[in-house]
Amino acid sequence: MEGTRALGNYYEGVAARYLASRGVEILDRNVYNRGGEIDLIGLDEQVLVFFEVRYRKANSLVDPISSITMSKQQRLLKAASFYLHRHNLWDADARIDVIGITPGSTSKYRVQWIKNAIQAG
Repeated sequence: MEGTRALGNYYEGVAARYLASRGVEILDRNVYNRGGEIDLIGLDEQVLVFFEVRYRKANSLVDPISSITMSKQQRLLKAASFYLHRHNLWDADARIDVIGITPGSTSKYRVQWIKNAIQAG
């Protein structure tokens, strides 16, 4: 588990640098609450964004975005709801985005940012 956590922290750092280079202010990392874990929390203009970071190796059968199961989506929604409740942010504009990272062919990584990827409903 320790190696997996270190790998997760590494790719969350890759995602945080990518997002910062696109104007997102990273507010927090690895937020745990009763709902689950949120990898990154940031501000994209005036919108509070909860980021799920997924990495897959080049030979993986499933791309990073498709690796998010329905139960994972439900846990992310629950974790975001707990965060909003705990910080009295129910009126805040918020969304859940996914950052998918795979090895790149022309650069070290290929980063895919899917905005509003997971929605309550």
